[in-house]
Amino acid sequence: MNRKLLSLFVLLSGVVSAVTAKHHEPNFVVIFCDDLGYGDLRSFGNPTIKTPHLDRMAEEGQKWTQFYSADPICTPSRAGLLTGRYPIRNGMTSAARGVLFPDSSGGLPQEEVTIAEVLKQKDYATAAVGKWHLGHLPQHLPMTQGFDFYYGIPYSNDMAKIKGAPNYRAGTGDPDYYPDFNDFDVPLMDNETEIEKPADQNTISKRYTERAVKFIEENQENPFFLYLAHSMPHIPLFASEQFRGKSIRGLYGDVIEEIDWSVGQVLDTLRRLKLDTETIVLFTSDNGPWLVFNTHGGSAGPLRAGKGTNFEGGQRVPTIFWGPGRLPPGVVDQMGSTIDLMATFASLSETKAPTDRKMDSYDLSPALLGTGDSPRNEFFYWNTGELNAVRAGPWKLHFEQREARNYSRRIKLEKPELYHLEKDISEAHDVADTHPDIVEYLTQKAEMHRRHTADSLPEQLGARIPNFQYRR
Repeated sequence: MNRKLLSLFVLLSGVVSAVTAKHHEPNFVVIFCDDLGYGDLRSFGNPTIKTPHLDRMAEEGQKWTQFYSADPICTPSRAGLLTGRYPIRNGMTSAARGVLFPDSSGGLPQEEVTIAEVLKQKDYATAAVGKWHLGHLPQHLPMTQGFDFYYGIPYSNDMAKIKGAPNYRAGTGDPDYYPDFNDFDVPLMDNETEIEKPADQNTISKRYTERAVKFIEENQENPFFLYLAHSMPHIPLFASEQFRGKSIRGLYGDVIEEIDWSVGQVLDTLRRLKLDTETIVLFTSDNGPWLVFNTHGGSAGPLRAGKGTNFEGGQRVPTIFWGPGRLPPGVVDQMGSTIDLMATFASLSETKAPTDRKMDSYDLSPALLGTGDSPRNEFFYWNTGELNAVRAGPWKLHFEQREARNYSRRIKLEKPELYHLEKDISEAHDVADTHPDIVEYLTQKAEMHRRHTADSLPEQLGARIPNFQYRR
């Protein structure tokens, strides 16, 4: 090719790139479910719930099989995702109640830096749609943490139950039980304004979806970050008329199938606007299923226990990354966590994550882009202010546990329990006695992490962090 033709080719290539790419930085969409179990999606082995949009997303994208939520309950898991830090570092965990309630005065500290604030370095448009649960007072709402726009409920959809209303927890013993949204005085907010109280939760998943699609349409010419945090399948379960009574799994299946529809709406919007090759979408959950609610709760599949516990069923969550043309499709059997989104998104957007504090976030982009392995090889399992377990490679050591069906009840182990997660995904066979060297190694690793974490705690919380070790 002569020099003139080469110059023309380069020029035309630049024109084509300018036409097909609206901006260089990828858009980011995080779809975050509430109490979705590892075994609740067809692509993760569920035999009855239909999830065609998520199945296609997994086929076109990456299914991560060893991906962890930052914590096994609501408030701290969200803090970990948005800040890239174990929530114990910023006080978003409590030995008393674990999560924020409508009478809580606190929230995510203003000095914490969120993914939304980091992406503002490149002028990303940012929106939080759905459940927030990091403080409901004005000084703690999403607009104070880097989000341009907020539409959703400020805490869990079962909170602020109206006095005298039927006990929905008893009702979930009936597979056909359907609650009344008027029994829950949960506000729907548009930025700082309550626009509906109680929120009509029959249509809330649908309305979240509509707002999410509208945000994408309005910001298609700019880089954007959409944090779409569904308030279900946390109980009480609600589904719109289009989906109610459709799933053979019952109401829980109806709810999941509506969430699947919602994912389809978001992905179809990206395709329609030709943003699919410019956007990375993550679908995952804040923790495992709330097993105590029988058929109104989900499934952890082959994993042990569920929400509120540090067993795998409490924190290993179904996870799909999607980014056509950016992320090679396949199954990723390496470790990752919601905590890692901070470093990963900062790397992919060429922005800078905080360096003035202790961070726990790893950059997963080598594994996502197919250029290398995940740098995460360990994970620390915190729960209500205590370090209960540690994983390194395939080995996991439990110091204490929570009861599987009532996570507020702590179980003191007679001795630490050791599991090989790749050979024993269900944590059924304790091999501590035959591997004392691994027990000692993980115990020391936990001690180092506990000391490292205590150094960065807010002063008023430091005295509440117990010694990590098994206490005789």
